[in-house]
Amino acid sequence: MKLTWLDSNSWLIELAGKRILLDPWLVGSLVFGNLSWLFKGEKNASRPIPEKIDLILLSQGLEDHAHPPTLKQLDRNIPVVASPNAARVVRELGYLQVTALAHGETFTLAHQIEIKAVPGSPIGPQLVENGYLLKDLENGQTIYYEPHGYHSPALKANAPVDVVITPIIDLKIPLLGSVIKGQQSALEVCKWLQPQVIVPTAAGGDITFEGLLMSVLRAEGSVETFRALLAKNHLSTRAIEPKPGEAFEVELEKRAVSL
Repeated sequence: MKLTWLDSNSWLIELAGKRILLDPWLVGSLVFGNLSWLFKGEKNASRPIPEKIDLILLSQGLEDHAHPPTLKQLDRNIPVVASPNAARVVRELGYLQVTALAHGETFTLAHQIEIKAVPGSPIGPQLVENGYLLKDLENGQTIYYEPHGYHSPALKANAPVDVVITPIIDLKIPLLGSVIKGQQSALEVCKWLQPQVIVPTAAGGDITFEGLLMSVLRAEGSVETFRALLAKNHLSTRAIEPKPGEAFEVELEKRAVSL
């Protein structure tokens, strides 16, 4: 298993010989609803769009997960697996092979990787987007991804999971609460899933953010403080801090393959 963090929520996952592009924002600015005065993200370093992508995987339909300028640059023939909300975005952009997964539904890529949609982040009062469980069907290695730190208790039935990709830093708006749930939420999911490795997503990266929203957002926590939390709770999970744009092999102990 090899992972490459491409800033923000964007990842290249190499699993079972396949290359999965997850929630890609790779070109242009990140703006919500053309309101650049409210929030705007700019990458400090341009990187080439990864080649030979076997699947695009989208957890949400918002711009920081289904980023229209990036999706317009990618080959419309690449298969896409997405939340129903994100599936509408890519279909409108002309993608030809789009599978929308509701919670609990699965998709199998080339008989080698099973992708299961699980409840993820609430977007408004009636919409809950997707998290994902990815499983290498040959060796049983598993990845759980949820980009905002909202973890369904139903995940406990999938334990153990080898790798968790989720925020470990809280982003809060005073008086309103968490936009992204980090430290305690990540600790709870580590207790549930007993992962060998946890890798942070969402916060940080080689990006400059500006706009009114940035003046009120507050970040709390760090990789170091989360490692201390793991130790305090007698968890053997390793917290790995990725470097943007640099691929790394995830070293895992072998676990019995469930049949």
